[in-house]
Amino acid sequence: MKLYTLSTGDLVYRYYKSIVILFEAPRKVLSTSTLNGGYHEELTSVFNHDCNPGAGMACTLRAPTYEAHMRLVADELGLTPETTSGIATAASMDNVAIRVSTYEQLTVTAIVTGGVEVNGGRVGDPATYYQPLDKVTLEKPGTINIILVIDADLPPGILARALVTCTEAKTAALQELMAGSNYSSGLATGSGTDSTIIVANPASPLYFESAGKHSKLGELIGKAVKEAVKEALFLQTQLSPAYQHSVLRRLKRYGITEERLWKTYLERGNTAVKAQFLDCLYSFDQDSYLVTYTSLYIHLLDQEAWGLLSSSEVQIAGIELIQCVCEHYELEGFRVTIDMNQLIAWEILLLTLLEKKFQK
Repeated sequence: MKLYTLSTGDLVYRYYKSIVILFEAPRKVLSTSTLNGGYHEELTSVFNHDCNPGAGMACTLRAPTYEAHMRLVADELGLTPETTSGIATAASMDNVAIRVSTYEQLTVTAIVTGGVEVNGGRVGDPATYYQPLDKVTLEKPGTINIILVIDADLPPGILARALVTCTEAKTAALQELMAGSNYSSGLATGSGTDSTIIVANPASPLYFESAGKHSKLGELIGKAVKEAVKEALFLQTQLSPAYQHSVLRRLKRYGITEERLWKTYLERGNTAVKAQFLDCLYSFDQDSYLVTYTSLYIHLLDQEAWGLLSSSEVQIAGIELIQCVCEHYELEGFRVTIDMNQLIAWEILLLTLLEKKFQK
């Protein structure tokens, strides 16, 4: 089905679990794909493909290499593999977000699919994948996939700068959602397998030699990509400000989960049916006061990790936050000392609150 008509006149289609853009005229394309990736001017199409075979099933290659696999996909889509570039993901094409930013005659369109629940990570996180191959590429499919169409002519180097700006915008969207890494206690800057395609229109009378944050083009890229990434993440996994308004969601990247709290609750000599425990836990998971103070507490730990605050400064401020929570919920028996582990202190605070609730 025809999904959208771009300002360039190119048509965007959705079929066979893919989004396909057919070029009406020559385009300049910069792609991170292994299929005709890099810079090209001879391509006739680009696509984004959902390789997910079904819920709970892993994406598998149908050829010896990822590039050969993508050639098969291109052929099935009715595209010429030699003149197309494609990216893949496990996100559904039904959850695509299309956002447009304009200024005078300039139009920028971001077409985004994505999700970071499974493999969202922070750049520099510990990694395990290291497999140099002999001119053979084997990659996992991307998770946040972006096709960015700029209805203006750009030289190759500025297309590369647009890719940088686009990536910054994606990361800004994740930061504003406080999306956590699955591999460290840090905030996610993307997923481990993101892919991007940038398309420029050489037939446009507009010609730009800047795509950074000081340029209007950079501003439009930032706005369109940020909005589209946020919308795509919401459509795919419900990730949103409302979804993140949760004590458990804020604490997850530091390892405090339902299971950890349940285990520690039992270790403290308490008895309860797990279903009742979880019901009690969830009853104040989105409590406005507790979410707010948990967020402040976690941000202290972040600043300590980044070297912006010393351990002693964080400990003193953390104790003050804990005291505020104790006063608010009238937890008279809870005390924290300067030598107590900061994370454990907040965990015990939550369990003390649970214990008080169970006693009622």
